[in-house]
Amino acid sequence: MRVGAVNVGGDAPVSVQSMTNTRTSDIEATLAQLRALEQAGCDIVRVTVPDEESARAIYRYKLAGIKMPIVADIHFSARLAVLSAEAGADKIRINPGNIGGDDKVKLVTDACRKRGVPIRIGVNSGSLERHILAQYGRPTPEALAESALYHISLLEKFDFTDIIVAVKSSSVLDTVAANRIVAARCDYPLHLGVTEAGADARGTIKSAIGIGALLCDGIGDTIRVSLTADPVLEVRRGREILAALGLHTSGVEVISCPTCGRTDIDIIGTVERLERALEEKYAGKTLSRRYTVAVMGCAVNGPGEAREADFGVAGGRGEALLFKSGKPVRKLSEDEIIPALLAEIDNAEGAIAE
Repeated sequence: MRVGAVNVGGDAPVSVQSMTNTRTSDIEATLAQLRALEQAGCDIVRVTVPDEESARAIYRYKLAGIKMPIVADIHFSARLAVLSAEAGADKIRINPGNIGGDDKVKLVTDACRKRGVPIRIGVNSGSLERHILAQYGRPTPEALAESALYHISLLEKFDFTDIIVAVKSSSVLDTVAANRIVAARCDYPLHLGVTEAGADARGTIKSAIGIGALLCDGIGDTIRVSLTADPVLEVRRGREILAALGLHTSGVEVISCPTCGRTDIDIIGTVERLERALEEKYAGKTLSRRYTVAVMGCAVNGPGEAREADFGVAGGRGEALLFKSGKPVRKLSEDEIIPALLAEIDNAEGAIAE
């Protein structure tokens, strides 16, 4: 399946999504956020469409040069879904059950089929249908899965199968269980996320557990880390989750020791500065491969970890030994560590390009 220029499902890489938190009709503010997300490496972005002005704004964002596929988030209005498709939306997100009767659902499927626009079914624990809640008593994993399958049937009724399914709960365990049920009962691509996960620290932990558990099962094709924070942070955290699972083939992974009383250099400060430097230098850029960089504090595990990484340093007393491809290269002062590691990555990229 294609969402704009991004392949989703099958053997395609897992894509990272986010959502703007500006008013979509505010062109200046939304365009600035879209550009920031694109720069951060967001693969697919969603915008809310509560009115006609917001639907028509999608065309203006395309005209302004936004290359990311744009998903129109629609509730209750088939008319706005059709307008969004006409304005150039690359995907429509709806709950078919609250869009109206069969005639309204058909209106949306016809408009999307005509333009090759997939539909994402979005099921959340906070918006289940009354008849399903009455049956299960609360938003159980079984209830969430039942809702998703019900919505799928509403689209399939009109021979529309260009579908992506998202089943989310604020409960990590319910999210995982519900997606496992849906994955066992349909072959549509799944969009993963723990909804309303919270601010950065708590939200990232919940998302990493929920999304990570499913990806480890081979379930999931696209993800969003839903945070009460800057949407750009969602993209960074999503990419970190993929990197930790070996599903992100570009970028730099830092391996660093937790420090102990044997450490004689400032590992904590060095790693914090290195992470910031890497973010500033490579955010949104696609490297030719994934590099591992080890920053270790002492002679116990330091040399071994540094040898296993592409580049690494093992700390000594006020200095560090630089390793490259498993071999010691030279000694560095603390101030030289970060520039030296960045230079090694740049040199490696340059060698590959040549």
